[in-house]
Amino acid sequence: MPDITFGLDTFGDVPTDDDGAFVSHARSIRQLVDEAVIADELGVDVFTVGEHHRPEYSVSSPETVLAGLATVTKRIRLGSGVTVLSSDDPVRVFQRFATVDALSEGRAEVILGRGSFTESFPLFGHDLADYDVLFEEKIELFAQLLREDPVTWSGTTRAPLVDADVFPKTEHGLRTWVGVGGSPQSVVRTAQYGFPLMLAIIGGQPERFAPYLELYRRAAAQFGTTVHPVGMHSPGFVADTDEEATELFWPHYRVVRDRIGALRGWPPVTRAEFDREVATGSMYIGSPETVAQRIARAVDTMGVGRFDMIYTSGGQSTRAVELYGGVVVPRVRELLAERGDTQSQEAAA
Repeated sequence: MPDITFGLDTFGDVPTDDDGAFVSHARSIRQLVDEAVIADELGVDVFTVGEHHRPEYSVSSPETVLAGLATVTKRIRLGSGVTVLSSDDPVRVFQRFATVDALSEGRAEVILGRGSFTESFPLFGHDLADYDVLFEEKIELFAQLLREDPVTWSGTTRAPLVDADVFPKTEHGLRTWVGVGGSPQSVVRTAQYGFPLMLAIIGGQPERFAPYLELYRRAAAQFGTTVHPVGMHSPGFVADTDEEATELFWPHYRVVRDRIGALRGWPPVTRAEFDREVATGSMYIGSPETVAQRIARAVDTMGVGRFDMIYTSGGQSTRAVELYGGVVVPRVRELLAERGDTQSQEAAA
């Protein structure tokens, strides 16, 4: 059984009070820093923070938060999950992450995405009608910047570059992934540029994403690019018991889900829908043993090389980080090793 990378994702969820009102963005950012330190001490492999521009989430500038984390952690890799490249400037994204890479002594990585939320587009003066071309052109430029040579580039979404040298340089290159939420075209594009693929599996049974792994491998073979281990990230929450986990997670989840759903025309989420997703879908919520069993099953079934859990739920997340890093991850590794041993024995027989 190959070694699996385990990560934690957060958007810096803003805690709510007893009336469901959001508390402090500043408080949630400081709590996030404390949780990253715990994850580092417990041996979690990667800690990523996502970019959002909504009241429910405190992180709008992942690189700034990661730069702070670089100074208080020692070994954990630090990344974005995701950076909305479409509404940012590729040169500035590279410069900021190269800076984080220097501060962290080579632990930085970036996950590029088109953005499932669109608030950043009008905020930074972009037309949603250009949603596709913005990402197409900017990922092409970013791929060139990663070579760290002078760049000549032209397109329709930013000023051209002519032999432009970009600083700072990294010492060993910048790890770059592409986050995909379910578009076959995005999977193929990721393979075309030779980037690792991170699948956002946030609902339904994870097995339905298996064809995307096969598509990624076939596309990479056709393009002649590297087939990297594929990652997946999904929401989850760990508490001491199954009941405690669901009862802590559900109130905050319902508030945020319905606020977002109201903007997208979704009906209010029901407890039955939530319970069904916890039982059989892509929400890894429960006691350490329950969560470990479900993660091991998903990793084994999907054949992925990395699993990241989106762990935050209001102000109840510190204990979840402790249980994930201290209990769940070691238990998943144990379960996967047992399955690998069984498969080897069956093959030998």
